[in-house]
Amino acid sequence: MKRSAEGNMNKLTDNFKLHNGYEIPVLGFGTWKIEDGDAAINIVKSAIEIGYRHIDTAAAYGNEVSVGKAIKESGVNRKDLFITSKVWTTERGYDKTMAAFERTVSNLGLDYIDLYLIHWPASSSRFKDWKEINLDTWKALTELYKAGRVRAIGVSNFLVSHLRALVETETPPMVDQIEFHPGQMQNETLQFCKEHNILVEAWGPLGRGKMLTDERLVKIANKYNKFVAQLCIRWCLQNGVLPLPKSVTPSRMTENTEVFDFVISDEDIATINAMPYFGGSGHHPDEVDF
Repeated sequence: MKRSAEGNMNKLTDNFKLHNGYEIPVLGFGTWKIEDGDAAINIVKSAIEIGYRHIDTAAAYGNEVSVGKAIKESGVNRKDLFITSKVWTTERGYDKTMAAFERTVSNLGLDYIDLYLIHWPASSSRFKDWKEINLDTWKALTELYKAGRVRAIGVSNFLVSHLRALVETETPPMVDQIEFHPGQMQNETLQFCKEHNILVEAWGPLGRGKMLTDERLVKIANKYNKFVAQLCIRWCLQNGVLPLPKSVTPSRMTENTEVFDFVISDEDIATINAMPYFGGSGHHPDEVDF
């Protein structure tokens, strides 16, 4: 079986290598539900000051302008940052996606984006021609990639059924960003991505709030003198998955980076991997109404 990506996991500045050779920092900073404005600018600037170099946003988050201002005000060289954004469901299709991308780069104030994703797949539950819609959207991302407007392209929330057609195209996805945390591994999608050299990114790696107080996870985390959040982030990394934790508290943002000084045992990894479903969002890509 091919690895989904190659990389080291010894420090925050280490990288995974995508199948096109482009490198992506092993830990990202998620910005979902961080509202546009001064608070968002300060939060993202704090993340960069702490040491994050990988910032994940999306048009649907409504905070691209603030993320862009934070990048500009951070004082960090653009080439040392990895910026991701995503095209929303209302902009599917070639023409709409191309226009949406122009709005995104304008909002961010950037000349290029490191990674551009299709945020959610068109699914059979809503569209008879869902495969064609996804391929038409993918055509736009492929052209943006070929033109050098983006350094890598991928998808988000795509299951195996959605991925099959895309992996047969001239430029297969480099990333699939899915909900991934203890209690929701999405093994079928994870294994398919590994077999096709697609890096899996974890949104919601800390699950919902109850995950951080789960007795099973607390017990394992205590063995390593770590918090459950740190255990979850490290667990993602040891499964070859890139975590995108989100916090608005500087102390928690720092704690989420302190995951490179311990290794979870194979036995504990197996225990966590075997946990039944819990703590998820409940958003199934084939059942959402957007």
